[in-house]
Amino acid sequence: MEFLMTVLVIILIIAICSVRQINQYERGILFIRGKYSRVLNPGWHIIWPIFESCQKIDIRTKAGDVPEQEAITSDNVSIRINAVIYYKVFDAGKALCEVENYNYAVGQLAQTTMRNVVGTVTLDQLLTDREKISSNICAIIDKATDPWGIKVENVELKDISLSQEMQRVMAKVAEAEREKNAVIKKAEGEVEAAKNLAEAANMMGTTPGALHLRTLATLNDLSSDQSNTVVFAIPVEVLKALEGLNKK
Repeated sequence: MEFLMTVLVIILIIAICSVRQINQYERGILFIRGKYSRVLNPGWHIIWPIFESCQKIDIRTKAGDVPEQEAITSDNVSIRINAVIYYKVFDAGKALCEVENYNYAVGQLAQTTMRNVVGTVTLDQLLTDREKISSNICAIIDKATDPWGIKVENVELKDISLSQEMQRVMAKVAEAEREKNAVIKKAEGEVEAAKNLAEAANMMGTTPGALHLRTLATLNDLSSDQSNTVVFAIPVEVLKALEGLNKK
């Protein structure tokens, strides 16, 4: 009787120790005698010792930092760039059986892909089309990690660093561009002012009394300041009238 009780206790202990809990954010990979069997869903499962084994895989989205890399753009500009990659496991069996360490493998693949893609674009494209380039990198990595059971959700380029010499060159280019725009705007303003002056002169020349009224307005403006000395100019109309009297 005691022997039977001892056997039952041992069996009970083994059964209790054989229970494995798979959480909602995990999947269990069941191996029977070392061979892949199936994926275990969340819940409690009985794993018999010696014959069976189970390994858990976290299927939550992970954020991996892609270390700063030195790359050369298609226009031969040396830069340093880093990024962050978001990915998750969609097939736990492949993630465990097809690649030794999927976290490390995804990180290495992201580094090489980022350098390769940066080498196909110019510096201006890299600075202005960052989202498009990030999407391109994401698509390439996602396709390459499909056999590993990994889904790459997003890649974001973080910092793009230039050498001090290149920063000085870009500052000079930006300054030259601003000066060019200022000269163009000034020239456009002068052209517009010249057109307005020509139109005003033509109007005053063809409208009787316009020049006389303008002269009086100018005198009124000058007389507001007592420090001004005004030399009264005889209107053109008066001069023409006097010229007519002389001819008579």
